Amino acid sequence: MRKARMVAAAAGVVLLVAGCGSNGGSDKGGSSGGNTSVTSGGSTGGSTGGSGGGEELTAEAVKKEIDTAATGAGFTQDASGDKVPAGTEQCMVMWTADSAKAADQKKSYKETVTALGQAGWNIDKNFEQSGSTIKSLSKGTWLLKASDHSMGMLKMDMFIATDAKPECEAALKAAGPQKTP
Repeated sequence: MRKARMVAAAAGVVLLVAGCGSNGGSDKGGSSGGNTSVTSGGSTGGSTGGSGGGEELTAEAVKKEIDTAATGAGFTQDASGDKVPAGTEQCMVMWTADSAKAADQKKSYKETVTALGQAGWNIDKNFEQSGSTIKSLSKGTWLLKASDHSMGMLKMDMFIATDAKPECEAALKAAGPQKTP
């Protein structure tokens, strides 16, 4: 129960600090990078398009891309923090790393973000403060906040993606802020 509350609190911090709207996230106050777009020629074979034609990116495809990048970088998933609000399953993906099991948490985070860039995710914004790093990425209509908190007692890495389509924005707004038990 304690870990679930920490995950919920950290998710709230990620969303509050980095923003999670259709504007790609606000990076007011403390941004250490502007629009640093990283693009690569590599793609996921067109099966999860979403930008510039091809098939639409689904929540399942986003989750698979995050999982592939994170596990390939040395993270294992801590599924206890990955539940999304009811009614937003097609609009939101949460992937929480069991950061304690990573050989080098910071390195795994950086490699995950790099792998996502190679899979076609654009790195739009970077926010760093007090040992936490939050990167805003985008692909198609999806916005992803990749956060690394590795200073102090809180050691956590989370990847939270939301679809910015109007119907998803309405579903996310209707779900409202989540309360921890």
